[in-house]
Amino acid sequence: MSVHSEIKKVTTETLRKMKFDKEKITMLTAYDFTTAKMVDAGGVDAILIGDSAANVMAGFETTLPITLDQMIYHAQSVVRGVDRALVIADLPFGSYQSNPEKALESAVRMMKEGGAHAVKIEGGKEISKSIKKIVNAGIPVMGHLGLTPQSIYKFGTYKVRAKEEAEAEKLISDAQLLEELGCFSVVLEKIPADLAKKVSESISIPTIGIGAGANCDGQVLVYHDMVGMNQGFSPKFLRRYLDLYTEITGAVAQYVKDVKSVDFPNENESY
Repeated sequence: MSVHSEIKKVTTETLRKMKFDKEKITMLTAYDFTTAKMVDAGGVDAILIGDSAANVMAGFETTLPITLDQMIYHAQSVVRGVDRALVIADLPFGSYQSNPEKALESAVRMMKEGGAHAVKIEGGKEISKSIKKIVNAGIPVMGHLGLTPQSIYKFGTYKVRAKEEAEAEKLISDAQLLEELGCFSVVLEKIPADLAKKVSESISIPTIGIGAGANCDGQVLVYHDMVGMNQGFSPKFLRRYLDLYTEITGAVAQYVKDVKSVDFPNENESY
C-alpha cells in the first residue's frame, strides 16, 4: 500500500511529498458529480476538470469554445462528488491571457463559485505575470507545457512538441520559471520521454505527464478515453481500461429490443 493512500484529503503539499518520496501521482479528468464520485472512490490523487469538457461533453472540435461560466458549472458538479482527491480546474481560453487582473478575477471565480482547490493554466514565460498575480493571491496554480491545446491554431497540429532543440530548451526554461513563480505542479503534454525526464529532474515540483513517458512524477488521462467511451480517439499514449462504448450501446440495444417485444417491464417490475 502506498504511503499516501490513507490520507483523507489530498493537498498540493501531498503531491510535493509524493514526488520527494518517489511515489507516482495519479490524475484523471471528471466533469460531473457521478463520474467524480466513481473516480474519487477508485483512489486517484487528483481530479482535473479539464477544458477537454468542450470536446467530450459538448462535442466541440477544440477546447477553445468553452466559457468560464461553463467551467465553473462543471467544477461545482465535480466538487460535490469528491471526498479525497485534490480538485484542479482549467481556466479556459480567453479567461487569463489578456492581462493579470483578468486572470486573477477568473481564478477567484473558479475558487469561490466553482469550489476548486486549484487552477491550471497553459503556457510559460508569456503568461508569467498572470501566474504571479494568481499565486500571490493565495491560489494554487498548476502549469501546463508542451502541447497546449488552447494554442492549437498557433501550432496547427496535435503532434508531439519540443522535438527541436530550441523548443526543448525553452520548455525546460519555462518549467523552471513556473517553479520560481510558485506553481505547485506542471502538466507535460506530448513531448519526448527523454525531455520529460530531464524536466522532471530539473525542478522540485511534480510533473504530470500525458504522452510524455514514464519518468514524469505522475500521469493523467481523460476519463472518457481511458474507459473507452470515445471510439474515434486513439493516440499512442492512450491505454484503454474498458470498452464502455460497446458495452453501453449493447445495453441500449437490448433495452430497445426488450421494450419493443414487451419483455420489459415484466410482472416483477410492475406495481
